[in-house]
Amino acid sequence: MRTKIFWTLSPLLLLLASCVKDVTPSDAITTATLTNSAEGLKNAVNGAYALFKDHVSFAGSTNSNNMYLRQYFQLSDFASDDIVCGQTTTDDLFYSFSLGHLPTQTNTRYFWYISYKIISDVNTVIESAEKVTSPDDATKQLLGECYFLRAFAHFNLVRLYAMPYTSSSTGAGVILRTSTSDPALKARSTVQQVYQQVIADAAKGADLMVQGRGVQYATREAAWALLSRAYLYEGNNDSTIYYASKVIGSGKFSLATAATYPALFANAPASPETIFCIAFTTAEDYGKFGSIASMIYSDGNSGWGEEFASPSLRDSMSAHPEDVRWKYIVPLKDNNGVIQKKNGIEIYYITKFSFQGGSPTLSSPVMFRLSESYLNKAEAEAKAGQTAAALDDLDMIRKNRGLSGSLYNGVVPAGYTALDLVLNERRIELAFEGHRIFDVYRNKRSLNRTYWGYHLPGLKETDIDLSKQPTGYANMIVTPDNPKIIYYIPIDEVQTNTLCTQNP
Repeated sequence: MRTKIFWTLSPLLLLLASCVKDVTPSDAITTATLTNSAEGLKNAVNGAYALFKDHVSFAGSTNSNNMYLRQYFQLSDFASDDIVCGQTTTDDLFYSFSLGHLPTQTNTRYFWYISYKIISDVNTVIESAEKVTSPDDATKQLLGECYFLRAFAHFNLVRLYAMPYTSSSTGAGVILRTSTSDPALKARSTVQQVYQQVIADAAKGADLMVQGRGVQYATREAAWALLSRAYLYEGNNDSTIYYASKVIGSGKFSLATAATYPALFANAPASPETIFCIAFTTAEDYGKFGSIASMIYSDGNSGWGEEFASPSLRDSMSAHPEDVRWKYIVPLKDNNGVIQKKNGIEIYYITKFSFQGGSPTLSSPVMFRLSESYLNKAEAEAKAGQTAAALDDLDMIRKNRGLSGSLYNGVVPAGYTALDLVLNERRIELAFEGHRIFDVYRNKRSLNRTYWGYHLPGLKETDIDLSKQPTGYANMIVTPDNPKIIYYIPIDEVQTNTLCTQNP
């Protein structure tokens, strides 16, 4: 792709950016489009799910890069130490690698826009469904799904646009939108207030969802999984363990085995480990333009394949070549078995978003799965001093990933803490699934990106000795108090909503 052009905000750009404030979604759900029938409500709720994967018109045009899930994974994973940037690019994803964020970048603006569109749509459904007298279980299920989706959307917003709860619970969070009658001018709630709303909505959703529709839709177990995640980020160990245990104890899911794990993500809707995924069909395969896989995998014909599994992640996995999680990290080799390089970076493609139906660019991305519940529980146990229980949960994961000969068996290796082990297991197990930066920063740890890659602006491979610890360059060690670990509130919101403050 083309070389990145760096620029600063100009009066012309501000004028152009301000023009998008009048954009109104053409497919907005209104109470006039709903009926009190279960079928009408179901169609409306299904429309909200579609917004996670559709290319919705934004700022007067439709862009194949603008898709909720594409931005969701790129904004998180590309800012981590799990994926290395192989070259400069005109795609705004480059800002996640370089931390050179701008309030005008299209990917963060679209993510904010589509998140609040999802929230607005489910608020409309909630207000319609709650008018139904004596609702049946099917109606309650749909209503519960809407509360879950509102919680999920708000939670992802606060993670990307606000500092971690554990660092600044009273700091500025995001704008809470819980009613269609909310005023357009509304201030950001605190991080704590956003978490309180997320937890309340997820809990209400769990109570209502008594008639699940499958893992491609929200269920009460998905709401429990979200509660476990939110409480973990909040630092509430008891509640994290409680809700993770409810998911595990539900009996509805089982961990993929060493034999079945390599096919989990290509067959996510059918995997016994999947709690909730966004289901894509063959007709929704976006190919090289706009798919999640396009930037991290290429078979030579499909995908750009410009970003790779980082040497940092591979080093953390190097002690166990038998680990089946290596199956999702694929080196590109020539006919002599030599690993190929791009701009001095070894090419290790990532396939967690590939091969549904055999397509290199199609998958049904997993939002929640059973292994995360085990890992949430293990982290909370480690922090609560329940070391043996935490290690037992890690061993449940490890023995199902081909590491039966390398279990902890209740013993923390010398030089480590139980939390060290949990975070390392989370990194390997949940790699490329949008967790890494949040795991690091909410635990007040620094992200070490001391390796060659284009997250180091203006630096060439020959400028540093890779056998030594490079110093003096930006973005190698990212501390948890760095304001660039989060994104700017989009200029559209700040300009039109005068009560909304900007991130520093």
